[in-house]
Amino acid sequence: MNALPKQMTIDEFVAWEERQELRYQFDGFSARAMTRGAVAHAIVQANLLRALFDHLRGSPCRALGSELKVRTDTSVRYPDALITCSPKNLRSTFVCDPVVIFEILSRSSARQDLGAKNAEYQTLPSLKRYVALHQNHAAAEVFHRDAEGEWSYEFVTAGATLEMPEVGVSVPLAEIYEGVEFAP
Repeated sequence: MNALPKQMTIDEFVAWEERQELRYQFDGFSARAMTRGAVAHAIVQANLLRALFDHLRGSPCRALGSELKVRTDTSVRYPDALITCSPKNLRSTFVCDPVVIFEILSRSSARQDLGAKNAEYQTLPSLKRYVALHQNHAAAEVFHRDAEGEWSYEFVTAGATLEMPEVGVSVPLAEIYEGVEFAP
């Protein structure tokens, strides 16, 4: 593995990261190794992808997991899940036109996911909805773009349904959090 460069451009990062065994994100300034997730994160991600696969069946849209990168003007990120609705080059490691992006929040990632990543993702012209799912309680922080291009915020709690009209999907939060036991 090559030494972790201190500073680089986004294009230098893309070329460097493709040669690495591990996955790295680029925040516009430096490469950062991807961290491991907890069991709750893995369950939420698996449930989310299963629900999205089921609800998108027969649609031109596809749910994809955290193996693929999203490039903004200033960063390269690996979202926990995303939905795209256009044909893909099956050899590509990037998704250029996500319609919905999902991140699963942890104590260590929440500030970054709700702050910098949120701002970066909102610069993508194709993106209509950014969903940040909590892993310590059944809730989602949802940012969505309206017809005029303005972003709105909604907090969705346990017992509610995560609405994604952009892709014709509604998923009860109970499906996403099935099997996750929360501390009292």
